[in-house]
Amino acid sequence: MSRKYFGTDGIRGLVGQFPITPDFMLKLGWAAGMAFRRQGACRILVGKDTRISGYMFESALEAGLSAAGADVLLLGPMPTPAIAYLTRTFHAEAGIVISASHNPHYDNGIKFFSGHGTKLPDEVELMIEELLDTPMVVVDSAKLGKVSRINDAAGRYIEFCKSSVPTSTDFAGLKIVVDCAHGATYKVAPNVFRELGAEVSVLAAQPNGLNINDQCGSTHVESLQATVIEQHADIGIAFDGDGDRVLMVDHTGAIVDGDELLYVIARDLHEQGRLQGGVVGTLMSNLGLELAFKELDIPFVRAKVGDRYVMSELLSRGWQLGGENSGHIVCCQYTTTGDAIIAALQVLMALKRRGQTLAEARQALRKCPQVLVNVRFSGDLDPVEHPAVRDACERVQERMAGRGRVLLRKSGTEPLVRVMVEGDDEAQVRGYADELAKVVTEVCA
Repeated sequence: MSRKYFGTDGIRGLVGQFPITPDFMLKLGWAAGMAFRRQGACRILVGKDTRISGYMFESALEAGLSAAGADVLLLGPMPTPAIAYLTRTFHAEAGIVISASHNPHYDNGIKFFSGHGTKLPDEVELMIEELLDTPMVVVDSAKLGKVSRINDAAGRYIEFCKSSVPTSTDFAGLKIVVDCAHGATYKVAPNVFRELGAEVSVLAAQPNGLNINDQCGSTHVESLQATVIEQHADIGIAFDGDGDRVLMVDHTGAIVDGDELLYVIARDLHEQGRLQGGVVGTLMSNLGLELAFKELDIPFVRAKVGDRYVMSELLSRGWQLGGENSGHIVCCQYTTTGDAIIAALQVLMALKRRGQTLAEARQALRKCPQVLVNVRFSGDLDPVEHPAVRDACERVQERMAGRGRVLLRKSGTEPLVRVMVEGDDEAQVRGYADELAKVVTEVCA
């Protein structure tokens, strides 16, 4: 069955436009509560990032869940992976995250976690969608859900993050700049690294509801780059607004993306004999990553873009490590979803064990030039399937003569077509990407 409301990563859109409205969130809370009540007693955690609309949607979801007879535990602003973790430890039936991840403040959305801290099974999402299209019936007043707040959520999650590295770990002498994107990591991330001994400078940790991801965080690392150089720091760490993506900056100010971080972690686990199976990347993973893993004799497969697809591939193969070049990295030996703080800690541990700087560690991965161009579109048209676009892609692929690849896909979270071209000649790759983007733009006009 096709989904009416759920996309690849929950429900997301512009605040005030359907379905990101208070009345829909009230109904969504009720539908989710009814769906999980069918499976027995119902306790649901609700967390959010720092955008201003989170207050409104938290209240609406709370009312809907209570109307369905579900007890609600409120976490306040917490990273998305923290909500997955706390859903497990509190033995709740589900966790709800109010967040639009790396998007601006005027977007928002809802993500769900199962009681195991994983994305919801398809059948549960479909059950919620079916309930959304039925009349809302409030349970008897004696069976209404109760609401309480978990006041020590941040401390619990900080200790969990620290438990992912050996208890003897001491980052004394390591100077780190942390960019929290004015988002959900603003309280916990600096404390995790400080409590492990690092000297920490903090950027973008004063959320006001409107500045989340605004010229900061993993989507805008310019300030982090400048600060790392200015302060002669060893490393810079950039999170996105909800704390499930991480990018880094080495001591020279160079950006280190998710492919490179994944490589550093995988090589370290491989050298320790602790890499279970291989590594899962995506269709967007750099060809250089695939070739580097081949040199190390590490199996590598590509999933569709999206952390749910990476996770699905990991589970089906019984592997533990996967990720995307955007900075979603899943370390299944510790977590059930992409966790930016956990991933950052694994990178720091790998560098510590090797006695290397991040700049040195990344040199072994020789990335192929890759150009990504985003083209905005509107309406129901699927530009990727348009004959003119498909013909243009075939022409470019033929001209590359097996020395590169072309990928066009629609974003799962924004009305964008992502045009990616990869090859061995950067100028040629950029020309091809611009050429394809122009065709997509003309089709969308």
